[in-house]
Amino acid sequence: MQLHRLVVLTIGIAGATACSRPASPRFEVSFPASLVGHPITGHVFISVYTKDDVEPRIAAYQSSRDFVARVPFFAADVDSLKPGDQAVVDTSANGYPLAGLKDLPAGDYYVQAVMNVYTQYHRADGHTIWAHQGDWDGQRWAYTPGNLVSQTVKVHLDPAQGYDVKLAFDHILPPVELPADTKWVKHFKMQSPMLTKWWGGAPQFLGATVLLPRGYDEHPNVHYPVLFIQDHFTLEAPYRFTEDSAPKRSRNVAVVLEPPNPRSNVESAHPWSGGGLRETGYEFYKSWISDKFPRMIIVVFQHPTQFFDDSYAVNSVNDGPYGDAIIQELIPEIEHRYRTIAQPYARVLTGGSTGGWESLALQLYHPDFFGGTWTFFPDPIDFRRYQLTDIYSDTSYYTLPNAAPGAPERMMQMNSPDGQPMATSRAVEQMEYASGTKLRSAWQFDVWNVVYGPIGDDGYPKRLFDPKTGIIDHSVANYMRDNGYDLRYYVHQHWPTIGPKLVGKLHILCGDMDDFFLAPAVYMMQEELESQTNPAYGGDFRYGRPMKGHGWSPMTNANLVREMAAKIAHNAPPGAPTAAWRDGS
Repeated sequence: MQLHRLVVLTIGIAGATACSRPASPRFEVSFPASLVGHPITGHVFISVYTKDDVEPRIAAYQSSRDFVARVPFFAADVDSLKPGDQAVVDTSANGYPLAGLKDLPAGDYYVQAVMNVYTQYHRADGHTIWAHQGDWDGQRWAYTPGNLVSQTVKVHLDPAQGYDVKLAFDHILPPVELPADTKWVKHFKMQSPMLTKWWGGAPQFLGATVLLPRGYDEHPNVHYPVLFIQDHFTLEAPYRFTEDSAPKRSRNVAVVLEPPNPRSNVESAHPWSGGGLRETGYEFYKSWISDKFPRMIIVVFQHPTQFFDDSYAVNSVNDGPYGDAIIQELIPEIEHRYRTIAQPYARVLTGGSTGGWESLALQLYHPDFFGGTWTFFPDPIDFRRYQLTDIYSDTSYYTLPNAAPGAPERMMQMNSPDGQPMATSRAVEQMEYASGTKLRSAWQFDVWNVVYGPIGDDGYPKRLFDPKTGIIDHSVANYMRDNGYDLRYYVHQHWPTIGPKLVGKLHILCGDMDDFFLAPAVYMMQEELESQTNPAYGGDFRYGRPMKGHGWSPMTNANLVREMAAKIAHNAPPGAPTAAWRDGS
């Protein structure tokens, strides 16, 4: 990949004499008033890369995203930086995978600076905070529109000799190119009154990508069941639907830094395939337009927040009333724009990972609004197995109770199919802390705190565990449980009320060797649901065995839609015109 205006600098040893100590490693970054004419608050990243195949910012972001820890970055907060002033990233900065600049081996590097720009919010809850607004991009600091970026510079860095590298922000990342509507795929974006008010009047948006069935325009009197897919922020069509048999990778798909290892898919474009029977987007298209395929509408929500690429589809004291906004604003708008069957039996849910947790939470919290969920490999749904940790009884997130000195720390990720350790929880937390203080990294541990946890006195989310020690704050854990985010506990507490509305609606699927250790919590939820007899839950659990990881599915997406359609038709009230959408007319 050709770099954007590569600049080569020769860096001298600052302050080095026969009797003086070499200068500490240091980067200084500034921006001119012609680029931005006012002070900026944000988080400055310095990405350090040994190759010139992609810009360092992209290499560092992607290395962090897949937890492969090959491309270092170092970062620091900046408060009200004025045009012409210097933002300093030095030995006090946080880094990943290296702890700091002094740990960087001497050598030749390509370096680049990025400023992740923050906005000040005077929220309706009385707190004032700084966070990243984003612009329909999914909170990715290396790509986000409006972020400041420098040119790539080639330098020789030697921490033992010291250096002072001066960089300049000279361009701003452009807006996201929105996909065009087609006959099949439609997009819309709407301002949310609820969320805008909660965030102090700063406009906040919800949206959706909608896949229409064959014959939608030709049969204007037919209404269709709707499948709501929960996912990370994406502008791609549902199930990557495409009429192109060889589509190009979109801008919103991960960059591949290295060829995928045949026994590990952690660096592929879709990193965690998990095995199973998922088909390509073109293969799904061929099924979608085929005769006798059920005619449904499929919707993917967009609901990015200041802290993550989506809200987890629930209300939160740190994010705001996203659950209410989705149910009361977004879904009614979808049902107004498109001919859905606006009845509970014809609204079904699915999603995997983050989307898995969301799909199950939406069904549990709104048991008589949705007609069923097919939940795949969900984020922890029993916080006694918050990955590998019992956050209620364990002392540390990083170590086993009563672990011997020097014992291995808990893993956050393994690879499938062979279970090799990939990243410890401590290493991932180091990456998140370097990516953003005050839980503004837009990564996994932070977002769980943001969504599930309480608000701190400073207006920012309170941490579940200390980043350095891993010590768990059990008051935060108990808040998460008592406010309904531990879904197994929620079921246990509320089954007499919600159980009669959920019979036959819960279908949960997970690979037995999920890369992120999500299966243990699924087993605990199964135990809980199968213990309920008044009424019996009437759903099912399916597990990928042997050695099926994150992303596993026992069926193609087309067959999943067929299974859902059959269930919807079975649950339809007497006299409902199911043939109009089931027989392919």
